[in-house]
Amino acid sequence: MMLSEPDFKTQQIIEIAKNMAIAVRTAPKGRGRNTIECKIAYGAELENIAKKMEEIGDRSEQQFFKRDAENIRNSDAVLLVGTEIKSLGLKSCGLCGMDNCDKKNEQPNFPCSFNNIDLGIALGSAVSMAADFRIDNRIMFSVGMAVKELKMMSNNIEIIMGISLSASSKNIYFDRH
Repeated sequence: MMLSEPDFKTQQIIEIAKNMAIAVRTAPKGRGRNTIECKIAYGAELENIAKKMEEIGDRSEQQFFKRDAENIRNSDAVLLVGTEIKSLGLKSCGLCGMDNCDKKNEQPNFPCSFNNIDLGIALGSAVSMAADFRIDNRIMFSVGMAVKELKMMSNNIEIIMGISLSASSKNIYFDRH
Protein backbone atom coordinates (compact mmCIF):
# COMPACT_ATOMS: atom_id res chain seq x y z
CA MET A 1 0.00 0.00 0.00
CA MET A 2 1.16 3.55 -0.71
CA LEU A 3 0.18 7.03 0.34
CA SER A 4 0.59 10.05 -1.85
CA GLU A 5 0.95 13.56 -0.53
CA PRO A 6 -2.56 14.77 -1.45
CA ASP A 7 -3.96 11.89 0.61
CA PHE A 8 -2.37 13.02 3.87
CA LYS A 9 -1.14 16.62 3.57
CA THR A 10 -4.18 18.42 4.99
CA GLN A 11 -4.66 15.91 7.80
CA GLN A 12 -0.99 16.21 8.75
CA ILE A 13 -1.24 20.01 8.79
CA ILE A 14 -4.28 19.74 11.06
CA GLU A 15 -2.22 17.53 13.39
CA ILE A 16 0.54 20.15 13.39
CA ALA A 17 -2.08 22.85 14.11
CA LYS A 18 -3.07 20.80 17.17
CA ASN A 19 0.57 20.84 18.29
CA MET A 20 0.62 24.60 17.72
CA ALA A 21 -2.48 24.96 19.92
CA ILE A 22 -0.65 23.08 22.69
CA ALA A 23 2.29 25.48 22.26
CA VAL A 24 -0.17 28.37 22.67
CA ARG A 25 -1.61 26.78 25.81
CA THR A 26 1.80 26.25 27.43
CA ALA A 27 3.21 29.67 26.50
CA PRO A 28 3.92 31.89 29.55
CA LYS A 29 1.07 34.13 30.64
CA GLY A 30 0.85 37.06 33.05
CA ARG A 31 0.18 35.82 36.60
CA GLY A 32 -0.29 32.36 35.09
CA ARG A 33 -3.86 33.26 34.18
CA ASN A 34 -5.29 31.88 30.97
CA THR A 35 -7.13 34.39 28.80
CA ILE A 36 -6.33 32.64 25.50
CA GLU A 37 -8.58 30.48 23.33
CA CYS A 38 -7.60 28.39 20.26
CA LYS A 39 -9.58 26.76 17.49
CA ILE A 40 -8.62 25.19 14.18
CA ALA A 41 -10.54 26.01 11.00
CA TYR A 42 -10.23 23.87 7.88
CA GLY A 43 -12.30 22.60 4.96
CA ALA A 44 -15.52 24.50 4.19
CA GLU A 45 -14.96 26.77 7.21
CA LEU A 46 -12.06 28.41 5.35
CA GLU A 47 -14.43 29.55 2.60
CA ASN A 48 -16.80 31.05 5.19
CA ILE A 49 -13.92 33.02 6.68
CA ALA A 50 -12.67 34.11 3.24
CA LYS A 51 -16.13 35.37 2.21
CA LYS A 52 -16.42 37.41 5.42
CA MET A 53 -12.93 38.83 4.83
CA GLU A 54 -13.98 39.97 1.35
CA GLU A 55 -17.12 41.53 2.80
CA ILE A 56 -15.02 43.44 5.35
CA GLY A 57 -12.65 44.51 2.56
CA ASP A 58 -15.52 45.93 0.51
CA ARG A 59 -17.10 47.62 3.50
CA SER A 60 -13.88 49.14 4.83
CA GLU A 61 -12.24 49.78 1.45
CA GLN A 62 -9.14 47.92 2.66
CA GLN A 63 -8.06 45.74 -0.24
CA PHE A 64 -5.64 43.63 1.80
CA PHE A 65 -8.67 41.80 3.24
CA LYS A 66 -9.41 40.47 -0.26
CA ARG A 67 -5.78 39.51 -0.83
CA ASP A 68 -5.70 37.71 2.50
CA ALA A 69 -9.02 35.98 1.69
CA GLU A 70 -7.38 34.33 -1.32
CA ASN A 71 -4.55 33.15 0.94
CA ILE A 72 -7.12 31.58 3.27
CA ARG A 73 -8.82 29.80 0.36
CA ASN A 74 -5.44 28.35 -0.60
CA SER A 75 -4.48 27.36 2.95
CA ASP A 76 -4.85 23.88 4.37
CA ALA A 77 -5.92 25.10 7.81
CA VAL A 78 -5.95 28.17 10.04
CA LEU A 79 -5.17 28.24 13.74
CA LEU A 80 -7.35 30.84 15.45
CA VAL A 81 -5.89 32.38 18.58
CA GLY A 82 -7.74 34.98 20.63
CA THR A 83 -7.65 36.65 24.00
CA GLU A 84 -9.91 38.29 26.51
CA ILE A 85 -9.16 41.91 27.42
CA LYS A 86 -9.82 41.83 31.16
CA SER A 87 -7.29 43.19 33.62
CA LEU A 88 -4.92 41.22 35.80
CA GLY A 89 -6.07 43.09 38.89
CA LEU A 90 -2.76 44.80 39.64
CA LYS A 91 -2.58 47.68 42.10
CA SER A 92 -0.14 49.59 39.91
CA CYS A 93 0.91 48.92 36.36
CA GLY A 94 -0.19 51.61 33.90
CA LEU A 95 0.90 49.76 30.75
CA CYS A 96 -2.60 50.16 29.29
CA GLY A 97 -2.54 53.91 29.88
CA MET A 98 -4.69 53.79 33.00
CA ASP A 99 -3.30 54.35 36.50
CA ASN A 100 -4.22 50.86 37.69
CA CYS A 101 -6.44 47.90 36.92
CA ASP A 102 -9.40 49.36 38.83
CA LYS A 103 -9.33 52.37 36.48
CA LYS A 104 -9.00 50.06 33.46
CA ASN A 105 -11.97 48.03 34.70
CA GLU A 106 -14.09 51.20 34.51
CA GLN A 107 -13.43 50.94 30.75
CA PRO A 108 -14.29 47.28 30.05
CA ASN A 109 -13.71 47.60 26.28
CA PHE A 110 -10.19 48.93 26.85
CA PRO A 111 -7.60 46.12 26.45
CA CYS A 112 -5.24 45.11 29.22
CA SER A 113 -1.67 45.22 27.90
CA PHE A 114 -0.85 41.88 29.53
CA ASN A 115 -3.55 40.12 27.48
CA ASN A 116 -1.97 41.45 24.28
CA ILE A 117 1.54 40.58 25.48
CA ASP A 118 0.36 37.06 26.33
CA LEU A 119 -1.28 36.78 22.90
CA GLY A 120 1.96 37.85 21.20
CA ILE A 121 4.01 35.32 23.13
CA ALA A 122 1.46 32.60 22.34
CA LEU A 123 1.50 33.48 18.62
CA GLY A 124 5.29 33.34 18.63
CA SER A 125 5.21 29.90 20.24
CA ALA A 126 2.71 28.68 17.66
CA VAL A 127 4.58 29.92 14.57
CA SER A 128 7.80 28.53 16.02
CA MET A 129 6.13 25.11 16.15
CA ALA A 130 4.96 25.51 12.53
CA ALA A 131 8.51 26.40 11.51
CA ASP A 132 9.83 23.29 13.27
CA PHE A 133 7.62 21.24 10.92
CA ARG A 134 8.49 23.42 7.88
CA ILE A 135 4.87 24.54 7.47
CA ASP A 136 4.47 27.91 5.74
CA ASN A 137 2.44 30.27 7.88
CA ARG A 138 1.39 33.86 8.34
CA ILE A 139 -0.23 35.65 11.27
CA MET A 140 -3.21 37.61 9.95
CA PHE A 141 -5.17 40.33 11.71
CA SER A 142 -7.69 40.25 8.85
CA VAL A 143 -8.62 36.64 9.64
CA GLY A 144 -9.26 37.60 13.26
CA MET A 145 -11.61 40.40 12.24
CA ALA A 146 -13.65 38.00 10.10
CA VAL A 147 -13.70 35.30 12.79
CA LYS A 148 -14.89 37.83 15.35
CA GLU A 149 -17.74 38.98 13.11
CA LEU A 150 -18.66 35.35 12.42
CA LYS A 151 -18.73 34.72 16.20
CA MET A 152 -16.55 31.63 15.85
CA MET A 153 -14.85 32.15 19.22
CA SER A 154 -16.33 32.56 22.71
CA ASN A 155 -18.11 35.83 23.42
CA ASN A 156 -15.44 36.97 25.89
CA ILE A 157 -12.66 36.69 23.26
CA GLU A 158 -12.10 40.21 21.94
CA ILE A 159 -8.79 40.19 20.05
CA ILE A 160 -8.28 37.40 17.52
CA MET A 161 -5.50 36.53 15.10
CA GLY A 162 -5.39 33.76 12.53
CA ILE A 163 -2.31 31.77 11.62
CA SER A 164 -2.79 30.43 8.11
CA LEU A 165 -1.00 27.17 7.31
CA SER A 166 0.12 25.77 3.98
CA ALA A 167 2.55 23.26 2.54
CA SER A 168 3.17 23.77 -1.14
CA SER A 169 6.08 24.12 -3.55
CA LYS A 170 6.15 27.88 -3.02
CA ASN A 171 5.19 29.80 0.11
CA ILE A 172 1.79 31.30 -0.81
CA TYR A 173 2.14 34.02 1.84
CA PHE A 174 5.00 35.80 0.05
CA ASP A 175 4.98 37.69 -3.23
CA ARG A 176 1.35 38.61 -2.53
CA HIS A 177 -0.30 41.34 -4.55
